Amino acid sequence: MLYWAPLVVGFDQYFYTVKTIRGRSMQPTFNPDTSAWNDVVIFDRHSINSGKPILRGDIVSLRDPIRQNRTIVKRVLAVPGDVVKTLPPHPQTEVLIPEGHIWVEGDEPFHSLDSNSFGPIPLALVDARLRCIIWPPRRFGVLRRPTSSFTASADSPKPPKNSESAKTERNMQQQTEATSTLFHEPRVTRSPEL
Repeated sequence: MLYWAPLVVGFDQYFYTVKTIRGRSMQPTFNPDTSAWNDVVIFDRHSINSGKPILRGDIVSLRDPIRQNRTIVKRVLAVPGDVVKTLPPHPQTEVLIPEGHIWVEGDEPFHSLDSNSFGPIPLALVDARLRCIIWPPRRFGVLRRPTSSFTASADSPKPPKNSESAKTERNMQQQTEATSTLFHEPRVTRSPEL
């Protein structure tokens, strides 16, 4: 049985890893007040190790720049070249994100130790990118990337008639809207090209 251990350790170290999310900094995306459980999620290390770009809106796990023995989970708000309007306690009102860095924030700004406290994060501290929630069962699934607009067009599909699928559709829309309002997109602008 122990001969499988190196395979399991290697898979966890280089491909996918399971983590338990604790704390309030990413509410309501993780650990909403309505849940009695801590969320358990799967993070993808392979996409980070293979050099796939980190995008605005990605949720990542990274080594805490202040307490090196801890891992934190935050949302990427800005990437190199973006300008961020900061929140207190950051000493500057705007920050240009340098090459090789990202700006991360928790979805609950009043309970989050994030880039507003320690500035842009070196990409080398990023460990993995979120893939899906696996626990609790009612929250199982892939989180959608936040979008900045929820305007419906005339071409929008009609709501499903089946009550169960309508309920599912409403729940998905509420989760997407909650995630989107936390993305803070208006606080980020692209820097002018030189």
